Amino acid sequence: MALAAFGDSKIMNGQVTLWQVVAAYVFALAGGSISTSLHLGHKPLCALISFAAGTLLGVTLFAILPESLGDSPWWAVALAAATGYALFFFISKYVHHVCPACAASHFDADATRHFSEIATALIVALAIHSTTDGLALGIQQEAPATEAVKWSLFSALCIHKVPEGLALGSLLIGAGLQRSGALGWVAAVEATTLLGGVIGYFFLAKVSTFWLGLIMAHVGGGFFYLAAHAVLGEMLKHGKALF
Repeated sequence: MALAAFGDSKIMNGQVTLWQVVAAYVFALAGGSISTSLHLGHKPLCALISFAAGTLLGVTLFAILPESLGDSPWWAVALAAATGYALFFFISKYVHHVCPACAASHFDADATRHFSEIATALIVALAIHSTTDGLALGIQQEAPATEAVKWSLFSALCIHKVPEGLALGSLLIGAGLQRSGALGWVAAVEATTLLGGVIGYFFLAKVSTFWLGLIMAHVGGGFFYLAAHAVLGEMLKHGKALF
C-alpha cells in the first residue's frame, strides 16, 4: 500500500510539473498576444521586464541557491552558478541579448532596416533563454527543493514570462511583421520552454540530488544574469523617466 501511494504521489507530482511548464508557455503567449495587439512603449515595457526579473533574482538568492547548497558543496554551487551566468553573458556578447529588456534597447533603433540581419540571432538567444526556463521547471519533480521553493519558482517564471512575451511581440511588430506573423514567431520561440521542460522532466530528473542541485545552481546563475542586466542596466538607464 505504501509503495502504491508513493507511486501515485510520483505520478501526481509529475503531472503538476508538466502542467507548470505548459502554464508558463501559456503566460508567454498571453504576453505576446497583448503586445501584438497593443503597441507598448519601450520604457513601460522595460519597467515590467525589470519587475519580473527582480522576482527571478529573489527566487535565485532565497530559494534556488540555498536549496542547492544543502546538497552540494559551496564551491561546486558557485562554479555551477558562474557557468550559468557565463553562458548568458557569452550568448549576449556574441549572438544576441538574452535579456528581453536589453534586446529591446538594442533592437528598436534599426529594427525595420536590419531585421533580417538580427532576427535569427534574437530568436536563437531568446530560445536558449526560454529553454532554460523550461528546464528549471522540468527537473523539479526530483530536485532537492521544498514544495514552497518549487511553487515560488513557478510563480516567478510565470510573472517573468508575461513581459517576456510582451517584449518579443513588441520587437517583432516594431520590425514590421504583421500581427499573425509576430504572434506565430512568439509561439515558436516560447515553445522552447516546453522543450526545456521535456528535457528536464524525462532526461535529467532521474540524476542524483547532487547533480540536480548543481543544475539548479547553473539555472540560477542565468537568472542572476537576467536580473542584473534588466534591473540594474535598464532601471538605472531609464530610472528617472520610469518613475
